[in-house]
Amino acid sequence: MNTAEITADDLIALVHSYNPKSNTKLIRAAFEYGAKMHEGQYRHSGEAYFTHPVAVAAILTEQQLDDATIITALLHDTIEDTGATYGEVENLFGHEVAELVDGVTKLTNLQLNSTETKQAENFRKLFMAMSKDLRVILVKLADRLHNMRTIKSMRVDKQNQKSRETMDIFAPLAGRMGMQWMREELEDLAFKVLNAEGRASIIRRFITLQRETGDVIQRITGDMRLELDKADIQAEVIGRAKKPYSIWRKMEEKEQSFSRLSDIYGFRIVTGSEEDCYRVLGAIHRRWRAVPGRFKDYISQPKTNGYRSIHTTVSGRDGKRVEVQIRTRQMHDVAESGVAAHWSYRDGVRSNNPFAVDPAKWIAQLTEQFDAEDDHEDFLEAVKLEMYADQVFCFTPKGDVVKLPRGATPIDFAYAIHTRIGNACVGAKVDGMRVPLWTRVKNGQSIEIISAQGQTPQVTWLDIATTGKAKTAIRRSLREVDRERFIKLGQELARSAFAHVGKDATKKVLITAAKNMRLKDTNEVLARLGSSELTGREVVQSVYPDLAPNKGDHIDARRAVVGLEPGQSFDRAPCCNPLPGERIVGITFRGKGVTVHAIDCERMAIYEDQPERWLDLRWHDGSHAAVYGVIIDLTIGNGAGVLGRICTLIGEASANISDLEFLERKPDFYRLLIDVDLRDVAHLHSLMLTLEAEGEVAEIKRHRDKNAKAPDEKGD
Repeated sequence: MNTAEITADDLIALVHSYNPKSNTKLIRAAFEYGAKMHEGQYRHSGEAYFTHPVAVAAILTEQQLDDATIITALLHDTIEDTGATYGEVENLFGHEVAELVDGVTKLTNLQLNSTETKQAENFRKLFMAMSKDLRVILVKLADRLHNMRTIKSMRVDKQNQKSRETMDIFAPLAGRMGMQWMREELEDLAFKVLNAEGRASIIRRFITLQRETGDVIQRITGDMRLELDKADIQAEVIGRAKKPYSIWRKMEEKEQSFSRLSDIYGFRIVTGSEEDCYRVLGAIHRRWRAVPGRFKDYISQPKTNGYRSIHTTVSGRDGKRVEVQIRTRQMHDVAESGVAAHWSYRDGVRSNNPFAVDPAKWIAQLTEQFDAEDDHEDFLEAVKLEMYADQVFCFTPKGDVVKLPRGATPIDFAYAIHTRIGNACVGAKVDGMRVPLWTRVKNGQSIEIISAQGQTPQVTWLDIATTGKAKTAIRRSLREVDRERFIKLGQELARSAFAHVGKDATKKVLITAAKNMRLKDTNEVLARLGSSELTGREVVQSVYPDLAPNKGDHIDARRAVVGLEPGQSFDRAPCCNPLPGERIVGITFRGKGVTVHAIDCERMAIYEDQPERWLDLRWHDGSHAAVYGVIIDLTIGNGAGVLGRICTLIGEASANISDLEFLERKPDFYRLLIDVDLRDVAHLHSLMLTLEAEGEVAEIKRHRDKNAKAPDEKGD
């Protein structure tokens, strides 16, 4: 039915078809009220605006939803776009409808379409709106679906913006709620805008395939019905080609061409009982060869949104793979409606579907794992991982079931049990055999986590873990460990910086520094100092502005090189980091200035056949400020206080640490790179002699990276 032609009687008939006891008077009143409020308003297509709320209501009738949701759809834009008020809607249609309409209005006003709003914050807002009444999101999804169906009337830039938002937020949300049909349609509509040619090419290939092979769906459907008849099983067989976007995504993921893709057809078999589901599975597997690793039993282990079905893939005609889903009628209703099945009607009564989940419990379970997220990017990663997850089911040694996304590892399993177990994990056994922590777990495996006291998460675990919960816990633990290390390092740097001006870094002095720098406490000052977010000079200056070291009469670093043209700028090459006192040469870049290299830099060989670009340069004579960064490669003993002494020696040598990176951590030695700011080459030699004299320093050398490119070189 054309949505522009739907009348109040048409809509009432649609509702009445599945809910004969519906309040037809209230639905008619809402229809007339909405039409009146939106009178004189038009859509981009030129149609009367009220055709949109009516279309949204019609979409929701397909899910057989309750009167309150249908009426909310009719009125969902009245408070926002017309003179209607909350009080008026409540007085006319009741408190429940008024709350729902208000919820949709607030959700619309969250400005999810703003390019300045981070996706993570969008998801937070969506979950907050969902937690009050999930029907708000059902209306919003139907609203988005109709807008996507009619998107061609919008400006091109708006089409792209709405389509990207649909692909990133609304489609995965619909899938997570179990409304797979809506997810697929939203994805395909967005795909049509974002990559019209890609979608058209998939459709053209489908037509060609159909011309070459005939109607594959009809033939396979007939074969399946024949096998079911032989086994005396009453069931409905539904076959379909997968949506263009679904096929495109498979091609991208598997890096295969269309001709090599096999599972582009899907079949559903809907039975009368759970017992028949397993009988159907047996009949299908007897007739066709099952594809290993492609079997999932979501009947015995349902998804959190209530989804139940048996999934298997078999080799059909001509060796083509065919995906088959087997479920009962009640399971099918939940598979089509997802969490929305809680409010749906069947045969005139509120559905008493045993597989429909309680929305309140579902929301609580979904949001619980994200509540602890402090970092918005972590939150977004966690949400997206959960949104797109396909599940595997593993067992603890005691036989408890743990649900994990496909591709999960023992690390994810450990954190799914408890954060404490995850943090202390040192190994794992799968089905009794010791395996590496990066092993991908499979359905039905029994996993035992081996833990050890004193173990802490490793940075490499972030690459191993796949669940949001595990990644968040690992990052939190690493931040705490890093913070403790930075505070200890900051204490040494602060002591050195204040000693340099004849003062002590007492607790009172650091409290004053924190206050003057508007930081939370002394630990925050020390942590920032240790992580190079602050320099020792800045901390000293915040307490003793007259005593802090200053540049005095040093040569301006911007004019430290002699031999440049007037107005010509220069950069030090990161491959050799030349210092005042070293012989240097310049390489010119058209319109980009000059890059200064040490004369013995290995990278100079690149320009041997371009002598016209070489400039004969030298450093200005005189005193230079300690602003020239050099990297020192240092191997030191892994002992208590060693790193602190190293930092103290560097501070006492009037050098500043700007960065510090650990390359290796061995039980007895650390190897690290320290970025220090120095005056000149003599300052470097003096510092290296001082550090070499430290008993715990095993090796020290200047670090140079011949592959490092200056900004000018990258674009040349």
